[in-house]
Amino acid sequence: MTNETPVDSKNEAKAARESITALPPLDVDLSELPQVQPLDEHNRSWLQNVRPSDWVNPEPTGRYNMVVIGAGTAGLVTASGAAGLGAKVALIERGMMGGDCLNVGCVPSKALIRCARVCADARGAGAFGVRVGGDVTVDFPKVMERMRRLRAGISPADSARRFRDMGVDVFIGNACFTGKDSIAVGGKTLRFARACIATGARAASLPIPGLAEAGCLTNETLFSLTELPSRLAVIGAGPIGCEMAQAFARFGSRVTLLEAGPQILMREDRDAAGRIEAALVRDGVELRCSAQIVQIRREAGSKLIMLGDGSEIGADEILLGVGRAPNVQGLGLDAAKVTYDERSGVKVDDRLRTTNRNVFAAGDICSPYKFTHAADFMARIVIQNALFFGRAKVSALTLPWCTYTDPEIAHVGLYAHDADAKGIPIDTITLELADVDRAILDGETEGFLKVHLKKGTDKILGATLVARHAGEMISEITLAMVGGVGLSTVARAIHPYPVQADVIRKAGDAYNRTRLTPRVRRLFETLLRWRR
Repeated sequence: MTNETPVDSKNEAKAARESITALPPLDVDLSELPQVQPLDEHNRSWLQNVRPSDWVNPEPTGRYNMVVIGAGTAGLVTASGAAGLGAKVALIERGMMGGDCLNVGCVPSKALIRCARVCADARGAGAFGVRVGGDVTVDFPKVMERMRRLRAGISPADSARRFRDMGVDVFIGNACFTGKDSIAVGGKTLRFARACIATGARAASLPIPGLAEAGCLTNETLFSLTELPSRLAVIGAGPIGCEMAQAFARFGSRVTLLEAGPQILMREDRDAAGRIEAALVRDGVELRCSAQIVQIRREAGSKLIMLGDGSEIGADEILLGVGRAPNVQGLGLDAAKVTYDERSGVKVDDRLRTTNRNVFAAGDICSPYKFTHAADFMARIVIQNALFFGRAKVSALTLPWCTYTDPEIAHVGLYAHDADAKGIPIDTITLELADVDRAILDGETEGFLKVHLKKGTDKILGATLVARHAGEMISEITLAMVGGVGLSTVARAIHPYPVQADVIRKAGDAYNRTRLTPRVRRLFETLLRWRR
């Protein structure tokens, strides 16, 4: 049971719309705002931070050193960093402070994933000699209430008031360039020396006949669910699709995961994707790869997905997770002489400069790597290059990423196919977690570590790690790559025993053994005979 007072869903939705409509900037397209349901105490607290109903835009005073459009991760880091260094900064947001990550992305999804892991652990407790008694049941409204409570608790860090207190002029409304050095918002004009476009991306769609009429969830609406769908069809087996398919299967939904390609997680190492496929099937997800969706229709309260092979899949809800589309619409980019396209977003060079020398961009709006941490570090480059004549380059970043399935896949640097495409010879060292004591003791032996080295050396070019906490563990390898530390040096780093991260030290030991050639071994044997 939850602590919420039951509210009629229609009245609740109406109240949410009225709460947003009451905001002062009337030029905002309300259809672009994520659906806010239910309007309980947690969502009210969250909204008051990220979309305050009583907000009054400040009066622009003079020329800004930096005007930032978009208050997601890239925009917030740019604005706070620039203001902290003494710049006069304006920040414009038409939706919700915090962007996708806080509101409809990383924060709510990882809250759900944690609950789903608890479900799986409880069901598997018998293998550890622990009896939980009876079937494990999920109170889905309570799961979602926990997510809303945690999101609300985190939201003050991204709030409009916090940034105002930093000295940033925060404007809520639609931003539109009116020239190469001016932006209009809420009937006011802001002049700037430098600007940063950080408007992010939204859920991409597909031209499937009947999809619009049948209706579907995206990451922007998924976290407003209050009832667990009995049957969930997930279209797209990328990171979002795989994470949510596994989570909802663990909650008890009957989940079908549809992927047009021949495998899930098409960009990942094939062996790693195979381990995740096995984990999804273990948790009850029905995988349909190479699936061609012909049409979707409603029938008797159900949504029917018709495939090219003649089969049909029934679902109560459909989750669309087929990637992201950049938010370039309505920004007046032509007036600013900023080049862009609808597919890849704003065009930037390696220093994040657009075709307007005074305008930069950062985050999902211009990057193929649509990760919060990528947006964070791109924003740091903007601060250096825009305000202090820096020459920092995006290509110099060593960027790890992680898909938060169970087990997780974490990766950094080159894949084997990347090295092959670039003509870089490599040596690959692979170790199974089944050979790591802590993984055996934890019952988490289904993963592995694969490290790619420049051939004949210990220089790390890339690595893929499959483990329950791979996202935590990959940073050791990332640090080694950033610091130019070779794998033989990594082998000298002592880990407390026992930890699963010992797989990384073992990889270093494996490399060191490759240096013991037959000739070197004979020399050692001769030396040791002489010293007897």
